Amino acid sequence: MSAQNSAGIQTLLDAEREAQKIVQQVLDRTKRIRDAKSEAQKEIEEYRNQKEQEFKKFEAEHSSGYKKAEEDANKEAEVKLQEIKDAGNSKGAKVVEDLISALTDVKPEASEKILSQA
Repeated sequence: MSAQNSAGIQTLLDAEREAQKIVQQVLDRTKRIRDAKSEAQKEIEEYRNQKEQEFKKFEAEHSSGYKKAEEDANKEAEVKLQEIKDAGNSKGAKVVEDLISALTDVKPEASEKILSQA
């Protein structure tokens, strides 16, 4: 009976060692999965940061052209407005004078249609 007990104990010990191997394999696999997930997150974050930097660079390069064009258009509009104001200030009195003169110095004339009928 001792041989049977010894064989049974040996079988149990072998089963326990096999179970420990399986548990260790599962733990190792879990650790590898955790490490792989962590590495993937790190790579994703690096890629995201790289693309954000590329986008900011692209945006800065292209939006500066719009800002410059807008500033140039505003400057040109200011120059034109100032030219109109200057023209109004320098010639405004003459225009008013000519209008008043045209209204007050009326020279009645018959139209060509009336003259041709007569």
